[in-house]
Amino acid sequence: MKKSILSGIFVLMAGSLLAADSTPKDDVKAAAKALADNYSWRTTTAAPTGGGGGNARFRPGPTDGKTAGGTTWLEMTRGTNVTDAVLTGGGKGAAKMQDGWQSLADLAADDGGGGFNPRMFMARMLQNFKAPATQAGELADGTKALAKADDAIAGDLTEDGAKAQLTFGPPGGDGPTISNAKGSVKFWVRDGKLAKYELHVSGSIDFNGNNRDVDRTTTVELKDIGTTKVEVPEDAKSKLK
Repeated sequence: MKKSILSGIFVLMAGSLLAADSTPKDDVKAAAKALADNYSWRTTTAAPTGGGGGNARFRPGPTDGKTAGGTTWLEMTRGTNVTDAVLTGGGKGAAKMQDGWQSLADLAADDGGGGFNPRMFMARMLQNFKAPATQAGELADGTKALAKADDAIAGDLTEDGAKAQLTFGPPGGDGPTISNAKGSVKFWVRDGKLAKYELHVSGSIDFNGNNRDVDRTTTVELKDIGTTKVEVPEDAKSKLK
């Protein structure tokens, strides 16, 4: 009987010590993981209107997304244009273009025309898309350190962490040259689950001799955790390859 009581005490003590060893970074990653691939979100992006703010026609509007059972649905606004997309992982998915639903594989195919190809750009962006739970975990790993700040957990990104947020796709290759990359991030956790995060990044991007200054703040707000459903239109299902 005494052995059982002592064993129970040791187990409780060990659990308390493990909890005490939890860091803010651990807390954020656990809160992101607790979303469990079933949630909805809205992403909004703010950038200066001058000096690198970009053409208003192409300025990012809100992106509404939801993911459940391995399928992600996106509704992306750029200026006055809205594009729907569905992703199934591994770079596979489809997007609704002016000529209807097209697979990402078809959109990514080189049409031989040279120059900027918006369809290829869209395909590459979607093939490298990361849902908030994944992105939040990577942002936490990309910080110098995280600490509690009022009702949030915040920290500065490393230079590599900031560079990773100034472009998309794998580093190296024919990608842009990034300089003076800086960034910071804040996370809000409620009831053990990630509720919101805010990312600020700045730097210069040089692609084929075209230099552009970037200064933007992206806010992601999570909702419908555990109750989200994704329905894929029939004409999109045939393009999921």
